[in-house]
Amino acid sequence: MSTIASHSLPQRNYDHPNRSLIFDATVLKHQSNIPSQFIWPDNDRPNPNPLELDVPLVDLRGFLSGDPSASERASRLITEACRKHGFFLVVNHGVDADLIDDAHHYMNRFFEQPLHEKQRALRKQGEHCGYASSFTGRFSSNLPWKETLSFQYSPEKASSHIVENYFRTKLGENFAHLGRIYQEYCRAMSNLSLGIMEILGMSLGVRREHFRNFFEENESIMRLNYYPPCQRPDQTLGTGPHCDPTSLTILHQDTVAGLQVFVDDQWRSIRPNPEAFVVNIGDTFMALSNGRYKSCLHRAVVNSESPRKSLAFFLCPKKEKVVAAAA
Repeated sequence: MSTIASHSLPQRNYDHPNRSLIFDATVLKHQSNIPSQFIWPDNDRPNPNPLELDVPLVDLRGFLSGDPSASERASRLITEACRKHGFFLVVNHGVDADLIDDAHHYMNRFFEQPLHEKQRALRKQGEHCGYASSFTGRFSSNLPWKETLSFQYSPEKASSHIVENYFRTKLGENFAHLGRIYQEYCRAMSNLSLGIMEILGMSLGVRREHFRNFFEENESIMRLNYYPPCQRPDQTLGTGPHCDPTSLTILHQDTVAGLQVFVDDQWRSIRPNPEAFVVNIGDTFMALSNGRYKSCLHRAVVNSESPRKSLAFFLCPKKEKVVAAAA
């Protein structure tokens, strides 16, 4: 549950401008209203019945088995989607279903802890990784109704246990198993993203291995998103409108709807599909494509009944790489 509590003042004074805010859903769920810091302007509030976005379903089975015609078909579908809005779904992607299930299951192990336990991994100011309960330390209005845990991943040999070590260092030996699960999950996401980069190379008319080689030594970010139920989902957002600054995002949603994309001047939803990953182009790849492919505004909404969880892998190039449009 999410709540805003004060460190030193009575809990009822939520709107005091100088208070330090804490988002703890287990406290906020007992209140009839939500604190004003989480209330978004009327023009940003969610539509209760958005239209569904027509997102192509790209079957990767043929591509992964080396079938040229299937690869060409996947390339055409991705080209069309990336020119319109940058979002598509991939199925038959080769990622083990049990691994995906475990990655979702073990999110509960972390997010269901008391707040003070989760704060052992608290994100420090200026850093990209760690635990964040909303953005209460960074902003004072339009706060998102969510909690996240972010950590780095690199496929390099020297970083072969980077995720496992992060969980062990921040949360203790009891969480080492979670670290191993997410290490394996990140490895699968990195491999999947490199395959998608091959298809993107084909679709943009460059060498098939061009983008794969560029991202082979990636320095990426994995984020676990947890959106608690909210008693006033019509007034707030789980994540505000944004474009991803990274290159490629691979998202797995649970069965609870919430992802929306801004297309043709309106917000449209992407229905959860447990067998598919949602893939979208980020700002960095938009630059690599010389603006031919879109990095599109998207957001997450919440509901009053069920928590929503998602797994987001943000593919990023190695820091020394120079980002320039392909010739």
